[in-house]
Amino acid sequence: MFLLSWASNALMVEHAAGVAQLGISPRAHCVLLKARPGGLTQRQVGDLCGIDKTTMVVTLDQLEAAGLVRRRPSPTDRRARLIEVTAEGERVLERAQEIAAEIQRDVLSALPETDREVFLRSISSLVAGRLAGGGCGPGSRPAC
Repeated sequence: MFLLSWASNALMVEHAAGVAQLGISPRAHCVLLKARPGGLTQRQVGDLCGIDKTTMVVTLDQLEAAGLVRRRPSPTDRRARLIEVTAEGERVLERAQEIAAEIQRDVLSALPETDREVFLRSISSLVAGRLAGGGCGPGSRPAC
């Protein structure tokens, strides 16, 4: 667990420094990425990014002020707001994705080439399976 935590922290610091060049945070990067397809409410996007309601509002305020997203009323629920990524938001998101890919390539270059795909497949399996639910305890299922 300590090694995963250490790696996660190091990657988060590097990711934050990379996207800061674009004037966004890793949280904002996630919001842009998850909102990109369209049709999602701010609550749905927040859930996908693991962001609480208050932090999501602050993040959207910042993204909207920067012209990267728009909030518009949901046609089916007058209380909900749909998140729409603007053209400028798309441009920033594309660059953020490039930065993340550069970091990933650089980090994985420290592994022997034969181990890279195995590592990515293994960590993806953990995140999609046992670790998907935020970790509710030893032996628990993601839906605990």
